[in-house]
Amino acid sequence: DATFSWHEDLREIHRAADRSANLTRQLLAFARRQTVLPQRVDLSLKIPDSLSILRRLIGENIELSWHPGIDIWTVRIDPGQVDQILTNLCVNARDAITGNGRICIALHNAFLPGNPQSLAKEEQAGDFVVLSVTDNGCGMNEHVLANLFEPFFTTKAVGKGTGLGLATVYGIAMQNEGFVRVKSAPGQGSTFSVYLPRCISPAKNPVENPPTVSRTVKDNQTVLLVEDEPAILALTTTMLLRLGYTVLAASTPSQAVHLAAEHQRPIDILLTDIIMPEMNGLQLAEKIRELHPTIERLFMSGYTDDVIADHGVHGETLNFIQKPFTKKELANKFAEIFLPV
Repeated sequence: DATFSWHEDLREIHRAADRSANLTRQLLAFARRQTVLPQRVDLSLKIPDSLSILRRLIGENIELSWHPGIDIWTVRIDPGQVDQILTNLCVNARDAITGNGRICIALHNAFLPGNPQSLAKEEQAGDFVVLSVTDNGCGMNEHVLANLFEPFFTTKAVGKGTGLGLATVYGIAMQNEGFVRVKSAPGQGSTFSVYLPRCISPAKNPVENPPTVSRTVKDNQTVLLVEDEPAILALTTTMLLRLGYTVLAASTPSQAVHLAAEHQRPIDILLTDIIMPEMNGLQLAEKIRELHPTIERLFMSGYTDDVIADHGVHGETLNFIQKPFTKKELANKFAEIFLPV
């Protein structure tokens, strides 16, 4: 009926928006303009979420298989970077195949002993989770292998490739203290293996066991929300109200200071945009803390990390959430910061 049709249309719009946001994050991350937020990730649970999109990406003429491995360790990485690795490696594998073919994505645990003769100069000993992508395409000769990860190096025709995909994979692996191994020969296909260090330390926000929304509200907490964009202010207010918070909403820093001064009861959380007129979020947080010394702080922004850093906020050192975010992501962030297990 009409209601079902509208529901499905809205779901498709939501999925399209998610895909667009993920693509934007990939472009920003390659340009090193995105705030990277590593967290503990179980790749055996993360990768299946991407398989349907990858199958569309590589086409119906190529069979995509998935081998999750057994008792795979967790790694510490930004989940968006996992998507980048998979997308770039699968596109590279697709382009190496003429006609029908096969691509296999697999995981396994590996221990590399500290034997200098068995390790390349950028490799290291230890426990690793290995994410491999194997194809039965044309393979590569020694010249191509020697230049494989150079930015803008490509064997594709003009207009068919940027030469950035494998450089991105290499950069992500190195950024996360890992490395990449490649096995290939002409006519024998290729295997790209991304080695990511095993994560041993306890996770604050594990992907495999995210905090439940019911844990985020305690004793009717009050949130002071500061956002200068009216539509985002209204949307975020609605999210917080549905999560059970009492909300004091302000569209300017001066209004936020006034609300904080007038509010007689404690304010538990300051959720503020970073870049605003009058003063930035960090400066506002200091003023609010003078009025409410025990208040917790969570900063948010849709700007790139270089712009945010210019305003004194670094995602790795302060509580931060990247816009756009969902109600669930906001709830989990509050649970991670304010209600540790």
